[in-house]
Amino acid sequence: MNSFGVKFKFTTFGESHGKALGCIVDGVPAGIKIDEEFIQSEMNRRKPGQNKYATARKESDTVEILSGVFEGVTTGTPISMIIFNENQKSKDYSNVKDLFRPGHADFTYFNKYEIRDYRGGGRSSARETAARVAAGAIAKLLLKELNIKVQSGICEIDGIKALNIDFSNVETSEIYALDKQVEEAQKEAILKAKNSHNSVGGVALINIQNCPVGLGEPLYYKLDSQLANAMMSINAVKAIEIGDGINSVAIKGNENNDAIRANGFKSNHSGGILGGISNGDEINLKVYFKPTPSIFIKQETIDIYNNEVECELKGRHDPCVAVRGSVVAESMAALVIADMLLLNMSSTIKNIKKVYGK
Repeated sequence: MNSFGVKFKFTTFGESHGKALGCIVDGVPAGIKIDEEFIQSEMNRRKPGQNKYATARKESDTVEILSGVFEGVTTGTPISMIIFNENQKSKDYSNVKDLFRPGHADFTYFNKYEIRDYRGGGRSSARETAARVAAGAIAKLLLKELNIKVQSGICEIDGIKALNIDFSNVETSEIYALDKQVEEAQKEAILKAKNSHNSVGGVALINIQNCPVGLGEPLYYKLDSQLANAMMSINAVKAIEIGDGINSVAIKGNENNDAIRANGFKSNHSGGILGGISNGDEINLKVYFKPTPSIFIKQETIDIYNNEVECELKGRHDPCVAVRGSVVAESMAALVIADMLLLNMSSTIKNIKKVYGK
């Protein structure tokens, strides 16, 4: 399954070391102004090779729009975009051609498809997420029309947690840190892991502002379930929390419930979602990324012939995938909200009559 969404739907294609990656975004309403500079700026936030805290692979991640836009405005037809790979080094993977890298999807992909694309994992590579960010940029341009804002930042690296949340700090931080006070310690943790040929995990906080009441399609396409679906589809994500998440199990009902007054909710333990539907408050979710599985330490594994062997990786890899992963999570959240907006338009006959002027 390479497509996501119902009304606002996108499909990605391409592999890590193939000629190109790309996406087709369908269901985009006509008349949205397309800001190509904004789309590219979103790609630049995710692209590799930016600093010493990320992989050394150099890619411009330049997006080319092939269809669905005329004179800078969406036409209502599918928008197709392509991103050409420029810096593949497939030879870096020749020594693991027949091995299953621990922590990667090599073993499961091979056993499912009986094909071993050893060049960086092929389709299972996080390189695929570049296409998601391109699609997410289109979603954000739609959300901008409704003043809905999606933002993200890193709230934890290697167990070092942010004590203060400041999204303005993300703009100038090399690791998109939310708390300037712990940023240097988080950076040091990443470099320490990198220098010891290891990796660390991290947590991204996604925040959605100005989301209207009513988004989400119970029972089986709830807003929270689709946000979870979107986040868990990202490479290396192992868990998510919405609102207070697991902390809610340690408090009483009267502490967990958000009291309601005429001007809104007094608290936001729910994370902006009740019954699978947005309640108009800010939506907050945490996305947990495991340590990058590509490490340069000898590990035990087997090959495609079931022989027990040692795996020793080469190449270029992120010491903390959560940093660039936060941008992908933000993009996926925008795509979910865009889809839910369009789905919600048919929730009542009153809405339908508004469209047709009855």
